[in-house]
Amino acid sequence: MSGEILINLTPMETRVAVVEGGVLQEAWIERRRRRGIVNNVYLGRVARVLPGMQAAFVDIGHDRTAFLHVHELTPSGQGEPERPIGELLREGQPLTVQVLKDPIGSKGARLTAQLSIPSRYLVFMPGASHIGVSQRIEDSGERERLRQLVTASAESCGYHGGGFIVRTAAEGADETALAADMAFVLRLYQHIDNERRSAQPPRLLYEDLSLATRTLRDVMRDDIERVRIDSRDSFEEVHAFARQLMPGVASRLEHYTGERPIFDLFSVEDELARALQRRVDLKSGGYLIIDQTEAMSTIDVNTGTFVGHRNLEETIFRTNLEAAGAIARQLRLRNIGGIIIVDFIDMLDSEHQRQVLRALEKALERDHARNRLTGVTELGLVQMTRKRTRESLEQILCETCPTCQGRGRLRSSETLCYDIFRDIVRSGRTASARNCLVMASAAVIDRLRDQESAPLAELEGYIGGTIRLQVEPHYAQEQYDIVLM
Repeated sequence: MSGEILINLTPMETRVAVVEGGVLQEAWIERRRRRGIVNNVYLGRVARVLPGMQAAFVDIGHDRTAFLHVHELTPSGQGEPERPIGELLREGQPLTVQVLKDPIGSKGARLTAQLSIPSRYLVFMPGASHIGVSQRIEDSGERERLRQLVTASAESCGYHGGGFIVRTAAEGADETALAADMAFVLRLYQHIDNERRSAQPPRLLYEDLSLATRTLRDVMRDDIERVRIDSRDSFEEVHAFARQLMPGVASRLEHYTGERPIFDLFSVEDELARALQRRVDLKSGGYLIIDQTEAMSTIDVNTGTFVGHRNLEETIFRTNLEAAGAIARQLRLRNIGGIIIVDFIDMLDSEHQRQVLRALEKALERDHARNRLTGVTELGLVQMTRKRTRESLEQILCETCPTCQGRGRLRSSETLCYDIFRDIVRSGRTASARNCLVMASAAVIDRLRDQESAPLAELEGYIGGTIRLQVEPHYAQEQYDIVLM
């Protein structure tokens, strides 16, 4: 399926949209005041060692210290027993680290001491010694060809101090392109190492590329027909990057000068607005309900108005099949990561279950983020994980509701009326005043005057005084005050 990338830049933020078949599939937003730090390399200082957690907090010069687990200190898979972190780190020790995950919510950044420096075709790992090839390159002959070319390039440049991972984008690349990519990434690492030798912690040693440029590096594929950029300066920056490292891509870059805002193309703005809603309608009449929490995200599939043409089982099967594709797209579009639970509509036919699960796996193959399905549980739920490195679309664009404080629910006007009654009784027992003024939202006051008028009259008799009611138009539904008079 052919596609294109739209890049919109303003002084405040950069936005990238990946469109396939005329439909928005992925979106990234980076704001100048809150730019992500994933892949950045720092010379940090160990702030605190936590032996009980086998972890440490590292000061990298940000407001919150970052988290480093002992697993990220030494290369894995060497057959050596894991040493206690207290033997490896001490407070105040300088340490070169790289950011794996942005700070999300109340959590600080997640770090690794095993650096990996990405380029277009290769990832250089100074602390490793092997050459690996992306699992997404399935052809065994091509995998072996790439491994041999990278080995030969490493030998020819005389560098034997690290390992490489061949990225998916390298499939079909020739020897010259791979050698140029290797030379670039080795020069970059040498620059980082030189900076480290003369720096005092905490210090930023390397900042990853801008969103527009790393989109070209990480997302560009053969089936992307063109990249349209609506900023002349950014276009020239990206074009210079492409000429140096991706010459075959430079011809597909375009400076967009159309009268319509670039994100009005393919209705990208409307799609972004819909991506913030809980409900996602399916073409058949079914729908999804997507809820994101700190611990996990849940997706519920419903038939809605879809009644099918044959029988109930067939209707459920068709709805679940359509939902599988929609779920994969929503995960990419909303950038939902972590633990994800999908509640498909219950299917009695085991073959239908298998086909729906396979459809979901197939749809997830286009996802650039690593994901893993664990099958169907005894309760009929599909469990999966998706690698989370940056904030989701909702976390970037939204904030916690000040009225409900993120609960997504408000106490009903009926509940609030009864709370008010109890507070009046409580106040009457501790104060000499008998008359009082209740100030609340219109919904609560209207209920007190209507459905709760009889209990209100009884309460006035009980306290031996008068209860006045006053609407406060600026009060939220859960807000009220009682003034004794």
